[in-house]
Amino acid sequence: MIFKKDNFVLGLILGILAPVLGILLFKMYKFSVFTFEETFQFMVVEPGFRTLTVALSLSLLLNALLFTIYINTGKDQTAKGIFATTLVYGLIV
Repeated sequence: MIFKKDNFVLGLILGILAPVLGILLFKMYKFSVFTFEETFQFMVVEPGFRTLTVALSLSLLLNALLFTIYINTGKDQTAKGIFATTLVYGLIV
């Protein structure tokens, strides 16, 4: 199972994929009637990028969940990878 591995690269991969999944879930919940193209066009064109910032911030909660799981199970290398990508996403937001 994927949760049993402990390496930095796995953490990076999980740290990149979890926020993408979070953004997709946010799109499905908040903008379900619009296509992906219309949703992301709105997020980029909107003054102040408020919706995009909210979507990215909420999507980082999945990283926090994964980080907590890996820290509590003693998988420190994977947790470091997740934390590194979270920092990069946080700086972007």
